[in-house]
Amino acid sequence: MNLLVKILVIFGSSASIGFGIWHFFVPKAWKWYSYIDINATELVAAVRAINAFFSLSLVLFGIVNILLIYGDKSNRYSIIVMLAATCILWLTRVTFQVIFPQGSMYPVLQYGMLSAFVIITLCYLISLLSILFQKIPV
Repeated sequence: MNLLVKILVIFGSSASIGFGIWHFFVPKAWKWYSYIDINATELVAAVRAINAFFSLSLVLFGIVNILLIYGDKSNRYSIIVMLAATCILWLTRVTFQVIFPQGSMYPVLQYGMLSAFVIITLCYLISLLSILFQKIPV
């Protein structure tokens, strides 16, 4: 694996892990549940479960990408599959931020989030394309 790919994956994965850990605390920090009717206990449980699943997914995707890129047992196929899945997830996040922007009350937050999402996506996308188009010795 070339050094650029390793650097990009470690950067993108570290950011993914950071977003995942941070997102565990988002509901409390942004008082998500204050917007939900107190009697809607199932909705609160659903939001809590979705956020936990999302947060853990970001952390795990980041860790798995790092393990695959730096592991001596991983192969090109497994790295491509994992990077492709990660690219799809981050491209989806970028798309949602463009179409349904979060943080729109604070333009710096809105465009800061978009910038971060684009940078993370590019880290993974450049890595994926680099691996896909590298010459493989026969």
